[in-house]
Amino acid sequence: MATPGVEAALELLSRLSGVRDPVEELRNLRVAVEALQPGALRERGPQFPLEGLFVLMAEGDSEQISSCIVILERFLQAMDPLYVIRNFGEQLQKGLFHHHDSVKILTISQVGRIVEDRDAVKEILNTPELLRQIIYCIAAEKMSVAKEAIKSLSRIAESPEGLEALLEGNLLVDLKNVMAKSDIIRYRVYELVVNIASASADSLNYCVNSGLLSQLIEELTGNDMLVRATCIEMVTSLAHTQQGRRYLAQQGVIDKISNIIIGADSDPFSGLYLPGFVKFFGNLAIVDSPEQVCEQYPIFMKKVFSMAEGHDQTMYGVAVDTLGILGSTVEGKLVLQKTGRRFQHMLNRMGCQAKSGPAEVRVRCLDALASLFYLPPDQQTDDLLRMIESWFSCLSSQPVELFRNISTQPFPDLHCGALRVFTAVANQPWAQRLMIASPGFAEYVVDRSVDPDKLSKEAKYELVKALANSKTSAEIFGNQHYVKLRGYMHEGPYYVKAVSTTAVEGAD
Repeated sequence: MATPGVEAALELLSRLSGVRDPVEELRNLRVAVEALQPGALRERGPQFPLEGLFVLMAEGDSEQISSCIVILERFLQAMDPLYVIRNFGEQLQKGLFHHHDSVKILTISQVGRIVEDRDAVKEILNTPELLRQIIYCIAAEKMSVAKEAIKSLSRIAESPEGLEALLEGNLLVDLKNVMAKSDIIRYRVYELVVNIASASADSLNYCVNSGLLSQLIEELTGNDMLVRATCIEMVTSLAHTQQGRRYLAQQGVIDKISNIIIGADSDPFSGLYLPGFVKFFGNLAIVDSPEQVCEQYPIFMKKVFSMAEGHDQTMYGVAVDTLGILGSTVEGKLVLQKTGRRFQHMLNRMGCQAKSGPAEVRVRCLDALASLFYLPPDQQTDDLLRMIESWFSCLSSQPVELFRNISTQPFPDLHCGALRVFTAVANQPWAQRLMIASPGFAEYVVDRSVDPDKLSKEAKYELVKALANSKTSAEIFGNQHYVKLRGYMHEGPYYVKAVSTTAVEGAD
C-alpha cells in the first residue's frame, strides 16, 4: 500500500498538465518527491503519468527544466526498465537533442540503466537512431555528457547483441565519423574501445576486428610525442586485463614500448611521454609478475633508478610512484632488494625528500614508503621482517622521529602521509619496539587533540587499529598502553570526551 507521501506526490503530478504557470507546482512536487524514501515509489509503481513532465522539460526556463530532471529521475528509477523504453523511448530520444546538457545526461544515464535489463536491451538495440545519437554525444562540448555517453555505450557492449551492434555495421561507421571530428574526440572513442576490450576476450576480439584498437596502437608507437603521452594511459588500462596483456604481447607492443624507453635518452622530447611509459611497466609488473617483467625488460628498472637519482623533480616523482607500486607486493620487494646498495641509497634520498623536499614530492615519498614497508601478517617471515627493518633504517639516523616531526606539521597531506607510514609498519614487532622506545610516542598515538580534521582523525584511527589488533602489541607496548589503544579503537575515530560544567550562583 502506498504511503501518504507518495499519494501526495502523485496528486501534485496529476495537476501539472492543467497549470498555466507550472514553476511553483514543480517546486512543490520536487520537495515532495525528494522527501520520499527510495523504495516508496517503487512499491507504488510501476506506472506513473510522466508525459506532462517530459513536455515541461522540453520548454521553460532553467529552473523549470532542472526541477523536471530531478523529478523524472526519481520516478524513472522506480519504474521497470522495459516499461520505460517502451513507453518513453521517443521522449528519451528527443532529450538527446535538448539544449540543456543535464537533460542529455538524464537520457543517457537512463539508457545505461535500461540496457542492464536483458529484455529491455533488445528494445534499445531495435532503436538504432537512439544509439547513434548517444555515439554523437561522445563529441559533446561538455565533458560530463561525453563521459555519460561512454559509460552507457560500454554497458550496451556488455551484451553479445550490443557488442555486435556497436562494433559492426552502421554504428561502427558512426563511431569512426565521430573520431574524425578532432584529436580530443578520437581519444574519447579510444577510451570507449579500451573499456569494451577490457570486459572479456570476446569483446577484445570485436575491438580488434573493428580496426580501432590497432589504430590506437599505431598512434602509441608513432612519432607524435603528445599523442604517445595520451595513448599510453589507455594502453596501460588495457594491460590490467589478462586478455589485454596477451594481445599487447602478441602484437609486440610491450617490446616496442621497451625500445622507445631505450631510445629516450637521445630524444629531447622524451619528457612528454617517458613518465607514462615507465608507469606502464610499473603497472604491468604488479598485475603480471614483478620479477618476470624486470628480467624481461631490464630497461624498466634501469630507467626508474636513473630517474630516482636525477634532479628533474617531475621524473623523480614518477620514479617514486613507480617504486611504491612495484614494492606493494612481496615479489616486488624482493626484486628491489636484489639491487642492493643502489636501492638503499634511494631510500635514504626518499627520507631526505620526505623531510624537506617540495610539498608534492614529500607526499609522494610518504605514500611510496607506506607501500614499500607494508607486510601482510600472513607473509611476515623473519627474513622479510629483517629486510623491511633494514630499509626503514636507511631513511635517516632516527626514522621514527623523522615521521613524528612530519606528522606534527599543519599540512593535512603530510600529517596523514606520515601516519600512513607508521600504520604500514605498525603490525611489525621491530617497529613497535622502535615506537615504544621513542619518548612520548605511546602518548602521542592516543592523543586526539593533535588530529584536527576528519582525514587526520581517520588516519590516526587506522594506526591505532593496526597497533591494537597486532598480536605482539600487548607484550611490547605493555598492558597500560595496550588498554588505551583498545579503548581508543572501540571509541572510534571521532570520539569526543564529554566535559561537564557546573553552574555557579551569581556568575555572569
